[in-house]
Amino acid sequence: MIKQTEGSQAVAEAVALCRPEVICAYPISPQTHIVEGLGALVKAGDLAPCEFLNVESEFAAMSVAIGSSAAGARTYTATASQGLLFMVEAVYNASGLGLPIVMTVANRAIGAPINIWNDHSDSMSQRDCGWIQLFAESNQEALDLHIQAFKLAEEMSMPVMVCMDGFILTHAYEQVDMPDQAQVDAFLPPYEPRQVLDPAEPVSIGAMVGPEAFMEVRYLAHAKQTMALDRIPEIAAEFKEAFGRDAGGLVRGYRIEDAETIVVALGSVVGTLEETIDTMRAEGVKIGVLSIRCFRPFPMAAVRAALARTARVVVLEKSFAVGLGGIVSTDVRLAMVRIHVRGYTVVAGLGGRPITQDSLLRVLRLAVADELKNLTFLDLDWDIVNRHLAREAATRRSGPIAENLLRDIGSGARPTTAGKAQP
Repeated sequence: MIKQTEGSQAVAEAVALCRPEVICAYPISPQTHIVEGLGALVKAGDLAPCEFLNVESEFAAMSVAIGSSAAGARTYTATASQGLLFMVEAVYNASGLGLPIVMTVANRAIGAPINIWNDHSDSMSQRDCGWIQLFAESNQEALDLHIQAFKLAEEMSMPVMVCMDGFILTHAYEQVDMPDQAQVDAFLPPYEPRQVLDPAEPVSIGAMVGPEAFMEVRYLAHAKQTMALDRIPEIAAEFKEAFGRDAGGLVRGYRIEDAETIVVALGSVVGTLEETIDTMRAEGVKIGVLSIRCFRPFPMAAVRAALARTARVVVLEKSFAVGLGGIVSTDVRLAMVRIHVRGYTVVAGLGGRPITQDSLLRVLRLAVADELKNLTFLDLDWDIVNRHLAREAATRRSGPIAENLLRDIGSGARPTTAGKAQP
């Protein structure tokens, strides 16, 4: 059924169609509308049998999810930003126990300073926690990925994060094609847990493991992620056959067949990049976009194959490793070992800063001319940065960074940056 709806509501309806038996949630923007929608469905009796638990924290939400999944219930939760960090200990436990929990991460910046807008800092901070991470480009894909996520999680007995850009997708009203219950039931079989706590047959789950077996346990988690690299595209193909839409998989290329420059990105910015690439193609520039739809496990072979014939790669990141640079870029460069291409990292959109076509055109034209710095921060205000660095050099009691920057912006002061280095 075609309908115009908010991204969060579309995800809530898709999750409900997957027949979860336990939903545990603690509200945090921008994921709150998802669990509110599910709560309303449970209260109205439209999602049954299902137990909706309002818990006291995000740590409690993941702890409840672990308990319910271990007891054999199909389990769902959602979070964002500091909420994800608050549940980190339990997040690692869920993957270490091999529990097929599905969780939406409505991507949002991590403080301090507090910022409720979108970037990828939250899920990127958990890239090594053992969860599969799938990234949605649009609300339709977010809807579709949740249906695939339950199937993937339960087949592999692994937890899955579906990452969708906060506000940009969660609060945007778009047209989506919502499947009916019969379609989802035909695609997603009833949950048959690989391991389950049963009072009639008591076992231990999560017992202490010493040096004699811990490395093997961790290796098996890695081995299962590697196996998922085969199953993820297979499930995407099964989904396309059943629903008639291309969603999910490992990567998706746009105009990359003859591209001399390829931009690599994740999430909703891909749509803006595709429009930008169309503009540059009209100017005669051979450029394309590679969307990474599965960030963990990282699709090394698929990325390598997509980039093998290009001359340069620009990785557009909505997060970065402080003191190093690109996060996604590091993985992309590993994929390009022995492939001789020029590589650039562009950090953009932190804290929800708009990523405009004009800015993308400017930086990509520099990249095509090989005049771009290896690490570039898109639309960074160097005047404000240098003003604060001068303040810290001049006085010990220079004050809080964020508040000083806001005062500088409010004052309209713009010192010259002539001769100042721009790393």
